[in-house]
Amino acid sequence: MRTMNMKKAISKTQLLLAAMVAMALLLTAPAHAATPGITGTTFNLTAQAAFLSQPDGQSVYSWGYGCATGFPPTFAPAAISTGFCGTMQVPGPTLIVTAPASGTSTVMVTLANNLPTAAGNTSILFPGFQVATSGGVAGLLTQEAAHLGSVTYTLTIPSTAAGTHAYYSGTQGDLQVEMGLYGAIIVLPSAVPSACTSGVHSNNLTAQAHWSETNYRLAAAAYNHPGACYDREYIFQFSEIDPRIHRQAEEQSARPCTGCMNVATEPYVPAYFMINGRSMPDDMDPNYAPEYPHQPYNGNPHMHPGELVLLRIIGTGRWQHPFHEHGNHVRVLARDGNLILSATNPNDLAGPLLFTTTTTPGLTMDGIFYWTSKGLNWDAYGHNAASGSTLSCTADGNGYNTSAPTAINYFEWCQDHNKPMQAHPFGDVASGGPTTLPDPTIFANGPWFGGSPYLGPDATVRAVGNTGTTPPSGTVANPPDSEAGFAFMWHSHNEREITTNNVFPGGMLMMMLVDSREFVIDESN
Repeated sequence: MRTMNMKKAISKTQLLLAAMVAMALLLTAPAHAATPGITGTTFNLTAQAAFLSQPDGQSVYSWGYGCATGFPPTFAPAAISTGFCGTMQVPGPTLIVTAPASGTSTVMVTLANNLPTAAGNTSILFPGFQVATSGGVAGLLTQEAAHLGSVTYTLTIPSTAAGTHAYYSGTQGDLQVEMGLYGAIIVLPSAVPSACTSGVHSNNLTAQAHWSETNYRLAAAAYNHPGACYDREYIFQFSEIDPRIHRQAEEQSARPCTGCMNVATEPYVPAYFMINGRSMPDDMDPNYAPEYPHQPYNGNPHMHPGELVLLRIIGTGRWQHPFHEHGNHVRVLARDGNLILSATNPNDLAGPLLFTTTTTPGLTMDGIFYWTSKGLNWDAYGHNAASGSTLSCTADGNGYNTSAPTAINYFEWCQDHNKPMQAHPFGDVASGGPTTLPDPTIFANGPWFGGSPYLGPDATVRAVGNTGTTPPSGTVANPPDSEAGFAFMWHSHNEREITTNNVFPGGMLMMMLVDSREFVIDESN
């Protein structure tokens, strides 16, 4: 397990500042990532131009894939009812398909080219799939759609296929991928192992239902393998923008000649670094927020202790991004849709534990992030026998309280039960927490209390003094009694990539929030 004080690339002061600013700027309702997209067996897409908003106020001319006019998309997961799929978005719509039970099936993607005349042809590559084409014109790597023309790609999906894949332009990739022509394909497994719907995974569903949560997963497993079970999932596509390239493309977009755009793509000096098409703090606003009509996907993961969180990671663009998930390593399940299996026992997964998930351009990976309070040597839930705590902790074979999924301390690490951080904390999680809060008026580092673990659901209204509430949860729109928990910063280990146009903080930075069971995680926004 790694924590803030173990970072070599970024100082603790910088990280604290980033957390302060990120939380202070998060003025909309709590937002969570999930894996939103569109599902089906036929997709009609268009390639068009629009502008992407950046946190520094700039609007960057870009190209992207989107849903074609007249194509009615079916959104997934079904629990998210606010989806939209406009004529252009970055990244492109996440295409969600299901592998057949046996043999093969097909998925058809039709692309219409509505880019400026000067941009010339465009296309889509689908790495890892057998693809047949119809229509269009011959290109260097695949059939292409000429200006105002179209091309259809037919993908063969075998029953053994599953996992996270990328799609992107196969035409002048140094320009068109940079401009925003990329997206993701998720293939759901044809079958889900029984282990993923029983035992602790069944308990997690029981716990979610008890606290009135909704299941936002696309499936119970990423692959047809018992080691690929998960409880929550999030997709992260990493990319960057060199505004000079985009500015040149905009300046030349009005040329009446076909395919005559001549944009220098070197030297390459990106200034914006994005997760799912947004930079921090925009990536922590809701999915499908109306203020981002061409950037519908966010990047704000959330979990409860003991849940297995599936990370679908895609490296896009031209740079490698060393992304670090604080709190724990990520166990890699697969790369490019291929499970990493043991050479001696093909039933065993053998993916590495990664300190940083290095996102090589074009590479996808599926991994599991896991966090409990094990190893802290104090009660993360704030229990204190001296205060009359009546909550029990019955350890299972692994030491966790999993026998009572409706308990407020479900999945507590029992070895540390009734071991509060201080001798006289306020009380149990249900009302109080393991630390005493300071007076907000005497904060030395701004109005954010960053020295705490989980504080309890009413943490922010327990501040000493009469000055109101204590952030992080007491922002303008987030009610102060709605949330307070562990906040693990997830960010690029390349310091420049956590800036926006060279201003810190920004870029590839977000927060993983870990809350106790009674906080309801709503991933519909």
